[in-house]
Amino acid sequence: MQRGLALCAKAPAMQRRHFLASASFPLLGCQKTPPIEGGFIGADPARGHLLRQPQPLRMPAKTQRTRVLILGGGVSGLAAARALQHKGMHDFALLELEDTLGGNSRGTVVNGLPCPMGAHYLPAPTDDAPEVQHLLEELGLRQRIAGRWVLNERHLCHSPQERLFIHGTWQEGLLPLHDIGADTLAQYQQFTALVQHARSTARWTVPVRHTRALHPVQRSLASITFAAYLQQTGLIDPHLRWYLDYCCRDEYGADSRTVSAWAGIHYFASRHGFSAPGQEHEEHDGVFTWPEGNAWLTQRLAAPVQNQMHTGQVVLRVTATKHAVEVDVFNATTQSTERWHAKHAIVALPIFIAAKVVQNTPPLLQHAAQHTTYAPWLVANIHIHTALNDRLGAAPSWDNVLYGSQTLGYVDAMHQSLHPVPGATVLTHYRALGDSAGGAAGRKLLLEQPWSYWRDTVFTEFASCHPDLRSKTSRIEISRYGHAMAIPTPSVSGRLGYSLQERKQGRLSFAHSDWAGYSVFEEAFTMGHAAGSAL
Repeated sequence: MQRGLALCAKAPAMQRRHFLASASFPLLGCQKTPPIEGGFIGADPARGHLLRQPQPLRMPAKTQRTRVLILGGGVSGLAAARALQHKGMHDFALLELEDTLGGNSRGTVVNGLPCPMGAHYLPAPTDDAPEVQHLLEELGLRQRIAGRWVLNERHLCHSPQERLFIHGTWQEGLLPLHDIGADTLAQYQQFTALVQHARSTARWTVPVRHTRALHPVQRSLASITFAAYLQQTGLIDPHLRWYLDYCCRDEYGADSRTVSAWAGIHYFASRHGFSAPGQEHEEHDGVFTWPEGNAWLTQRLAAPVQNQMHTGQVVLRVTATKHAVEVDVFNATTQSTERWHAKHAIVALPIFIAAKVVQNTPPLLQHAAQHTTYAPWLVANIHIHTALNDRLGAAPSWDNVLYGSQTLGYVDAMHQSLHPVPGATVLTHYRALGDSAGGAAGRKLLLEQPWSYWRDTVFTEFASCHPDLRSKTSRIEISRYGHAMAIPTPSVSGRLGYSLQERKQGRLSFAHSDWAGYSVFEEAFTMGHAAGSAL
């Protein structure tokens, strides 16, 4: 999701997003720990779960018409709306399941502090993503000065960026370096050479384009797991393997045993490469980030379409005929069924949802749904009222990870503030729960465990590096995503994604990051832009 992280639906009234829970803990010496408030926010399971059972046909309470109907208000749907507006086309409507737009790139405010509910950064795009570059230019994030493109440093991640808690101390950077031996260093160097060879052999881009023109090496890598590939090449060092697993969970929601070898190499080859200690030879790409994460971007994409957006809309049925598209939705506000007629529809829904609601399902959609695996995610926003006692090695950073952990650590929402004295902030903790079984165990855990279970899990996770976290926490808000992102699992055919021509099925255009096989902003935005521009 690029932490990149959707339970498909809405909870009963007593479990809604504004539900509060209080937690009292045992006496600490003679002083009682203050209660911690919180609850679940964001995606609401019950709305999406309406689609688990066939919906009876009901007479619509009202019927509306528009030229183009966009189904889904995530990054892809918002990009499609922007593309339509840039063409001068304003006769469209955008329908979104949840109460706010943004999909996995929504944000929230906890005790007055903005923080992300999902994706929290965007790497500076290369020339392979001109659509995203144009967006950044439009938003003032890059500009041409004296013939050169210059990034707006105010929005780039400030230093220090990353640190790792390992063997009782913090080190700068996330690649384990503390107390490593010659064998580990040799494996780092071997992986450096492997990534360099991959980059010199084939072209690696974000977004992935021209899937039929992949190099044979890439097709071969796409057919096996990353773990199997690493084993074949003799890369077995536990420090390296933990780091590569972390990278896979961060980008794809599952570890090297689940994602393809293409995905594992693509993480490095498409961006900044990989450098063993002492072999650093190129600068890392800049990273844009904001206190509210990528919600900074989606809020600006959503602002121009306020008059066309309709939230709380559960898409029940999509029927495309020779002359029109008919869409039935359940309006969560009015609790009634409504019908839309349009000339065209852009289906910017996750593939597994699209396969349920599109009637006479096109074979392409059936095939994609059968071969798409999803990673569940949990995002916990932890408000602390006072700065942590952080004196163990490297200075506090934007991104903070624990060596050996299966989670993704946390980011500090106030890192970009430049306040000289640290104080209250929100630590956004990420936990990817994807696995080779399609994430079923993770989704079950998310649905069945109460907020208090995750509260205690968070404190246990960080007890070694932040023993004072519990005493300084005032509130924890948790977002659950049952189908947060598609996992790029091995493909027998070695195929990656689907072309724009394939995704155009009559009057329906399919646009969602799922169609790329993995979930990043650049893929979602490019697909949505292409779908909108083609109409």
